[in-house]
Amino acid sequence: MTEIVEYGGWPNCIRLSNGEIELIATTAVGPRIIRLGFVGGQNMFHNYPDALGKTGGDEWINYGGHRLWHAPELPPRNCLPDNGPIEHSWDGRTLTLRNFEPSNGLAKEMQVTLSPDSPRVEVIHRVINQGRWTIELAVWALSVMAQGGRAIFPQEDFAPHPDSLAPARPVVLWTYSDMSDPRWTWGRKYIQLRQDPKATAAQKCGLLNTKGWAAYVLGGDVFIVRYPFVAGAPYADMGCNTESFTNPEMLEVETLAPLTRIEPGAHADLVESWLLAKASLAWPVDRGTSDAEIDAKILPLVG
Repeated sequence: MTEIVEYGGWPNCIRLSNGEIELIATTAVGPRIIRLGFVGGQNMFHNYPDALGKTGGDEWINYGGHRLWHAPELPPRNCLPDNGPIEHSWDGRTLTLRNFEPSNGLAKEMQVTLSPDSPRVEVIHRVINQGRWTIELAVWALSVMAQGGRAIFPQEDFAPHPDSLAPARPVVLWTYSDMSDPRWTWGRKYIQLRQDPKATAAQKCGLLNTKGWAAYVLGGDVFIVRYPFVAGAPYADMGCNTESFTNPEMLEVETLAPLTRIEPGAHADLVESWLLAKASLAWPVDRGTSDAEIDAKILPLVG
């Protein structure tokens, strides 16, 4: 089912629902998916209250929700304002959202397909080179998750020394990354990052995720995103296809396609598959959820 609704002060938003889950996309700004959740349930995405309903202006605004960028992060190229109306179309199955960045010569497009009978969504993120010159970038999808949850990222399969001597993958830190911060849980099988509204500093980490999935648990709801890993491909940010950033307001689950040279008229894609599910995890204040519990309650949902 699709319908036109008002959301947060924005008119002409598009709501997709299959009776179990729903998502809402803005058309006055974007492209943005501003809400994702079970029908009548919580929004898994964070919205910035002061930004709701705003349009116009020359500065980039973080409205929250799910957005499409391109890496590496080189302002202002990757964070041009998306404060005006976008093109949108519906073919009976897929909602397409699109805008154009004149200064970059790039069009950004999200093709959103909601399963008619399961809590699943496919989002094709596409960057189209409409300029005159070849450009190199990585398609970058960012989900701004609501407060109070916990992100989960799989580790590589554990093998003891000296059975395995070669490095497994890069784990990339920023200058403000603090591995002693209690929001991190560095486990044998999983890395966890907790969103804490009482925190006073930002945190970020990137990694090459060959497992191709990540999760965000919020209360009894679980958001799982699956995405490709391309072996041997060059990735931005010292080799990352997965990144996570958090501050007191929200937590981002970020995925990246390989760095690609896009010829004029060509495009590059990143496909994410989303699942919303129910799974209640223990939530100790002083430590992360155990690997065994994630194995039991989250891993079967990944499929």
